[in-house]
Amino acid sequence: MRILVFQHLGVEHPGIFRDFWKEDGHEWDVVELDKGDVIPPLETYDFLAVMGGPQDVWQEDAFPWLVAEKAAIRRWVLELERPYLGMCLGHQLLAEALGGKVTLMDAAEVGLTEVGFTPEGRSDPLFAGIGDRMLTLQWHGAGISTLPAGAVVLASNAACAVQAMRYGKHAYGLQYHIEITAGTVADWEAVAEYKASLEATLGLEGAESLKAEMMAKLPVISAGARAVHENLSALIGVGAGRSTA
Repeated sequence: MRILVFQHLGVEHPGIFRDFWKEDGHEWDVVELDKGDVIPPLETYDFLAVMGGPQDVWQEDAFPWLVAEKAAIRRWVLELERPYLGMCLGHQLLAEALGGKVTLMDAAEVGLTEVGFTPEGRSDPLFAGIGDRMLTLQWHGAGISTLPAGAVVLASNAACAVQAMRYGKHAYGLQYHIEITAGTVADWEAVAEYKASLEATLGLEGAESLKAEMMAKLPVISAGARAVHENLSALIGVGAGRSTA
């Protein structure tokens, strides 16, 4: 499988999913939109993964490349009808590209939290075998306030009503982060905007303890990420768990 990745910041990459893709023998190309990379022709790719970033979906004046990115996502999902997975900003961009709305939340959601699956989420193949809830890392101040027509909410919590959604057969958005690795919190803390939201939400003491808390829970989050990867692979008809060694 050929995978196309849209990134908006160097430290917001596919994380553990790169390990899964390598195990399965997939190839991937990264488009760093914040660095001026041009989106390549979409037709030669099988799967699109869109990552997080410090930008907001409505900041097209500050980040003009958002216009082309939304158009590419719209074409990918509506015309090419190929599998999509967006995380955080990638989740929000999916909603905006399809006619939904993203707005600032009353309060940012940062730290380790659980999301609960809706009845649709519990029956969705993406979350098969995971149970009723999923432990995640959150780091966002905006959320989907209006769903695109035809989209289905798969997960929610008290802080954010649309934690996961599906459009069509296999276009998925996750507001939360399951791609994280051991270095994620340290890497994100080095970004001024991320550090500010972390300290504003959790306080200095909470911010300092997040790394240790995340490391203690990382095996659980990584197991959830692997389940999502394997379920999505099965859903779109490619093998998972094969080693290239």
